[in-house]
Amino acid sequence: GRSVLSAEYTSTRVARLERGWNRAPPRRVQRSGESSSTVAARVSAARDLQASRYDGQTDMRSNADAAGEVLEEVATPDPEGRDLLMRAAERFRLSARGYHRVMRVARTIADLDASEQVRRHHVAEAVSFRMGTATA
Repeated sequence: GRSVLSAEYTSTRVARLERGWNRAPPRRVQRSGESSSTVAARVSAARDLQASRYDGQTDMRSNADAAGEVLEEVATPDPEGRDLLMRAAERFRLSARGYHRVMRVARTIADLDASEQVRRHHVAEAVSFRMGTATA
C-alpha cells in the first residue's frame, strides 16, 4: 500500500517522536509517479471501505463518525502502534477527544494504505499531523 507521506519521511518522524518529540509541523512529500487519478482511486476505495465498515451503524458513515466501542474495535492499533499512541498521549497530554481523533486519523491512513490493521507507522503519521496542529 501507499502512505500519505513517504516511508523515509515517516520513519524519520517516528525516530524523532521516540527521541525528542520535536514539534516541527509535518511537510507533505510529493509522490513521484502517482497521478491525481491514482490518488483519487485510493481515496474512493478508502471511502467505499468505510461505507461498508459502518453499514448498519446508526449515525456512522466514516471513520470521522466512529465513537466508543466501535472506534475501539476498528481503530485499535497493533501493539507497537498502541505503545506509540500511549506515549504520545502522555507526552502531549492528549484529552480523550484528542486521543480518539488520533485513532480516527490513523484508521483513515491505514484505509488509504489498504491495510486491515492500524500499524505503528499509521499512528506515527497521525501523531505527526496532531503535532503540526498542536502549535497552531
